[in-house]
Amino acid sequence: TIKNKPPTAGTVRGFDGNHLIFQVKWSQTNIIIPFHPEVFNKKGEKIMKLPNGYGSISKLSGSRRKPWRVRKTDGWEIVDGKLKQKFINVGCFETKALALQALANYNADPYDLHHDTITFEEVYDKWSDEYFEKITDKGAADYKAAFGLCEKIHKLKLQEIKLEHLQRVVDESGKNTPTLKKLKVLIGLMYDYAVKHEITNKDKRDMVRYIDISKPGNPNARSRNPFTKKQVEKIWKHSDANEYISVILMLIYSGLRISEMLDLKKSEVNLEERWFNVTESKTDAGIRTVPIAQKVLPFFEYWMNKNDCEYLLSTPEGEHFEYRNYFDSYWMPMMDVLNMSSHRPHDTRHTCISLLTAAKVDERFIQKIVGHKGQNVTQIVYTHLEIQELIVEIDKI
Repeated sequence: TIKNKPPTAGTVRGFDGNHLIFQVKWSQTNIIIPFHPEVFNKKGEKIMKLPNGYGSISKLSGSRRKPWRVRKTDGWEIVDGKLKQKFINVGCFETKALALQALANYNADPYDLHHDTITFEEVYDKWSDEYFEKITDKGAADYKAAFGLCEKIHKLKLQEIKLEHLQRVVDESGKNTPTLKKLKVLIGLMYDYAVKHEITNKDKRDMVRYIDISKPGNPNARSRNPFTKKQVEKIWKHSDANEYISVILMLIYSGLRISEMLDLKKSEVNLEERWFNVTESKTDAGIRTVPIAQKVLPFFEYWMNKNDCEYLLSTPEGEHFEYRNYFDSYWMPMMDVLNMSSHRPHDTRHTCISLLTAAKVDERFIQKIVGHKGQNVTQIVYTHLEIQELIVEIDKI
């Protein structure tokens, strides 16, 4: 209803977050109307309601650089027998005001996607808004980390990015092969999205396959070094002083990665038969059955019976360990006390390999125990006989 005019219907032509641009039948010109309806959310907070069919703005959960998502309904489809809404993802924005402006711009001209000026970062935002809904949180976190390596080209226009830009990102990242593979996959998926939405052409997508990731490495990385025989003896000498010192020996005599040890659940441990299953690892070969050495069996028994935590290792409060907490609050203080502060958790894995090699254990058994990629990754469940063989070999150190 407009003052001094009869109630009438019309069409919304635009919206700037505070005003509607409205056209009615009795006027040839657009009417600008202040738009401040009083609408409340479940928390009792006053919010602004957008016109039906105009699109929606929502704030995504978690800590995000651009939490305000803008999207618009694009019809419906039947999925698994249920009617599901389809959306056009306009993008994500740092503030609600920017999101409102983007929605207004989109409604004014939904076909103007600014392909000539869209940046690498903007393509990532649009791509990830769609793709992350299909994958796990861990998978999304890996891609976010890979995107972080591309900081120097975030603000470059996608159309201006050349192979040399992408290659420089790889060469200056200082990362290892698995990380560079994830980075290359990310770039490929982003360019697939750009081609699909006609932001760029297929020639640009083909450029990605020429990115060379054959020379990985971090020039600032420290070399891995196993614990010496005297250091291992010293750790044994102090193993009764602190329950977390026993964890160092459990790592040394199993060859586990620290992430595998911290994520090991009690349900995967068989104390009677002296083995446990690693069900999550950074590589396919890492999914394996690991023998428990007789020397550290008492430590496994202690942690199994310590509390009700579902994980084998736990904090003093009985909670699951995060790596940063373990490393900062336990590993480094223990290394300082033992005068071994140059060592990192991964050194225990190299120590295990060194001890097995010194004990003349066959290479294929070493690969099975520590989960190196040389093993047959199609066989991740060992027979009882094979487990017994691994137990015999681990007890040699």
